[in-house]
Amino acid sequence: MSGPRKQTGFGGVIFFVVIVGLGLYFTFASVQGDYGLFRRVQINAEADLLEVERDKLAAQIAALSNKTLRLSDDYLDLDLLDQQAREVLGLVRSDEVVLR
Repeated sequence: MSGPRKQTGFGGVIFFVVIVGLGLYFTFASVQGDYGLFRRVQINAEADLLEVERDKLAAQIAALSNKTLRLSDDYLDLDLLDQQAREVLGLVRSDEVVLR
């Protein structure tokens, strides 16, 4: 039989280096990766901007729908018709003076 073996400890050091390396890699990937924390913050900021833009567009659509209703055959707003004729066609009544 042989005597006790001396171990140099290289196996433990290599195991420790591999574990630390994997831990650093996964930590970096969870923060900087495609699905990481920074990307999540960026996506949330973009979503907030898109919601604001959506709300502005909804308000514009509501205003245009209101104008369309007011100029329809069923409900004719004479003031709006007069305003649109002045703006689009450049019409002026005979009793008005135009200054340019």
